[in-house]
Amino acid sequence: MTTVSYPDNFDELKAKVREAGLLDRVPIRGSIEMIAVIVSLIVAYSTANMWNPILLGLFMTLIFTRAVFISHDILHTQYFKNKSLSMKLSYPFSAIIISNSSSWWDFKHNINHHTYCNTVTKDEDIMALDGAFTPNNKGNSPFVRKYKHLLFWGSLFFMYPAFIAQSYNFVLKRKLYGEFALMLLHWPIIWGSMFAILPFSSAITVFITLYFVLSAWLAFGFITNHLGCEVFDEEGGKKLSWMELQMRTSRSLKGGAFIHWFYGGLNTQIEHHLFPKAPRFNLLKIQNMTRDFAKEHNIKYFETTPIEAYIQINDAIKNY
Repeated sequence: MTTVSYPDNFDELKAKVREAGLLDRVPIRGSIEMIAVIVSLIVAYSTANMWNPILLGLFMTLIFTRAVFISHDILHTQYFKNKSLSMKLSYPFSAIIISNSSSWWDFKHNINHHTYCNTVTKDEDIMALDGAFTPNNKGNSPFVRKYKHLLFWGSLFFMYPAFIAQSYNFVLKRKLYGEFALMLLHWPIIWGSMFAILPFSSAITVFITLYFVLSAWLAFGFITNHLGCEVFDEEGGKKLSWMELQMRTSRSLKGGAFIHWFYGGLNTQIEHHLFPKAPRFNLLKIQNMTRDFAKEHNIKYFETTPIEAYIQINDAIKNY
């Protein structure tokens, strides 16, 4: 994919978005969502014996998915301006509910990925499948080349345990033992309680259902964001303005309120990358403004349906 350089007029768009109040943080609305997740978790455990195990697993998946999105938004300081407070408030959702490291996510996602989106050697997200989504995508592994589709699409159903493994590896290497202790609390609080309440067969059904469905939900959401978009080397990426780098390396998805809810706001990926601190609740409005701004200034705006995104990603794998 090639395109002419974008005009460096991001300040004009940002001023319009700010004037509309769409960059204002949402502490009350964010707090309501956080409380709703905790209350839902309490309801799940207090009524666990009344559920079919698979349905309980799906309900727990819904709770865990919202916890992931809340943690993501808190760490972007979308709810509260204070970074230290935001980090602490993320722990119940990242460390305890999903056993993930906020520190790992902040470093991997907020610092590297958002600053160097789709930049080789900087953004590890595009190094999946032995570099299949990088410009020189010949790869080094004959095994990966032979089984590329099976490995890529199959691995999406194991994203959640992969996130846990990466989180544990990060905090132990960085000696973040306090956060590691919080992450370990996940097991007795979340799963110890579940196995204490339900018969073993029912509890294990809940566990397996959650792990597979949550992995797929998150993975099929995350991969639409940047895979199959333009990729730059570090030198090329640094030559681009903030707006051009973010817009050329991101893909937004078409769809209304349900798509926005299902993808946790990540469907408005261009807008999220342009304004990472903008609350998820405002991104659909920002999307309309950004799309109109791009049209007005003859700027390419990369937007597809979810199905088209998956086809583009599959085509990129075929080219590997």
